Amino acid sequence: MSQFERPNIAKMQGYTSGEQPQDGRSIKLNTNENPYPPSPAVAAALHTFAADQLRVYPQPDAKTLRRAIADHHGISIDSVVVTHAGDEALRLAVTTFVAPGGVVASTEPTYSLYPVLAQIQDAQMFTRDLAADWSLPDGFADDVNAAGAQLTCVVNPHAPSGYLSSHAVLEELANQLHGVLLVDEAYADFVDTDGPSSIAMLVREQENLLVLRTFSKGYSLAGLRLGYLLGHPSLIRPILEKTRDSYNVDAISQAIGLAAIKDQAYAQQTWADVRRDRETLAKGLKVMGFNVSSSQTNFVLAKAPIHAAAADLYQALKDAGILVRYFNTPRLQDCLRITVGTAEQNRRLLDQLAQLLSR
Repeated sequence: MSQFERPNIAKMQGYTSGEQPQDGRSIKLNTNENPYPPSPAVAAALHTFAADQLRVYPQPDAKTLRRAIADHHGISIDSVVVTHAGDEALRLAVTTFVAPGGVVASTEPTYSLYPVLAQIQDAQMFTRDLAADWSLPDGFADDVNAAGAQLTCVVNPHAPSGYLSSHAVLEELANQLHGVLLVDEAYADFVDTDGPSSIAMLVREQENLLVLRTFSKGYSLAGLRLGYLLGHPSLIRPILEKTRDSYNVDAISQAIGLAAIKDQAYAQQTWADVRRDRETLAKGLKVMGFNVSSSQTNFVLAKAPIHAAAADLYQALKDAGILVRYFNTPRLQDCLRITVGTAEQNRRLLDQLAQLLSR
C-alpha cells in the first residue's frame, strides 16, 4: 500500500477478469465472446484504413458512428455517446451521477464490476437478492429509493442466469425510481423474441433511463473495446460534454464500429446461429442431468447434477483444455456458466462432461 493511495482504494478489491489463455489451443467458453468472426465488412474496413489517419486526432465525439447508432435504434443522435467498451460506459455513469458517499444499487448476483466502480467513486453499494426465478424481487424500487440510490444498474438479459425481464417491468421500474436507471443490455442481441430486444426507444421520453450496449458480444468485437450509452439528451449531455475523456474512442475503433453496425444482415445471422447452438447445448446438458436455466443470452447457467460438484467439473474441464466460468458464491457455487461456442466446441464440451460424469 502506498502512502499516497486513497483510503477507499486501499481497502477495495479490484475486478477479476475471466481467464484469457494465450496458447491458442484452449476451448474458451468462459467469457461470453461470440464464437463467430466479425463481419467481412470489418475486415474490409481494417484493410482500407489508411495509416496516415493515425497521425491526426479522431472525431472527438465519434459523430459519424453516433449517427449510425442513432439511426439503428431509431433515436436522436443527441441520445448517444460512444465509449471505450461498455465498462467505460459504466464508469462514466457512476462518475457523472453518483456523488462520493452516494449509493449505487443493483441485484445479487450481477456483474461484478458494479461494486468495484462504486468503491472507486467512494460510494456505497446497495443490493437485493433476485427472486428464485431470477426476476427482480418484489419491492425492489421501494428499497432502492429508501437506500437513496442515485444510480441503479440492472443487467437485462441477466448475467449470469440469462433471465429476461420484460420491457413493461423495466419501464415501471424507471418510473418508480428516484434516481437514474441503467439497463445493461450487453447480451440483448441474443434475445429470441419476435419483438424488439432493446428498450432503447424508451429513452426518448424516459428522462432517468440509460441503456448500455456493447460491440463485444453481438458484433464479435470483444478485442476492440467499443460500446455506447443511450439515454435522454439531458442524461447524455453531461457525459458527452463534461465527464467523458477527450478523444475517448480512437479512429480505428470508430471505423470498425461503423462497418459492423451497418452490416446488420451478417450480425443478425450470427445471432440466430448462437440461438440455435444455445438450444442444442442446453438440451445436451439436460440429458446429462444438469438443471439449465432458460437463457436469452449467448451463455447458459447449468446447475451440476446432484452427484457432481461444479467446482470439480470446472477444474477437470480446465485440465482438459476447456474453460468455463465457475463462481464460488453462495447462489452459484453448484453451477457452471458456459458460453455458447461453435457447434464443434459445444460437442467437445458435452463429450468431455459425459466422460467426467461417467467416472
